[in-house]
Amino acid sequence: MTHTPHELSEEFPELAERISVLKGENAHFSKLADAYHEVNRAVHRAETNVEPVEELTEVEMRKKRSALKDEIYRMLSAD
Repeated sequence: MTHTPHELSEEFPELAERISVLKGENAHFSKLADAYHEVNRAVHRAETNVEPVEELTEVEMRKKRSALKDEIYRMLSAD
């Protein structure tokens, strides 16, 4: 557990411009990015005990964040 926010622009710094473009052009990508941001913030709040949750809940949130990140990356790397 890192206690560091995993913002998309930090996760994929080389793709930050493409993230911005896709958010504006692709409604599905924008929805995924918003969902990632929401779950990522919830994980960060849980990790820092701002809003503690049970361990299983935190694990499930991390899995969801990872799945969203994978799908976002697939879209970012598609031509």
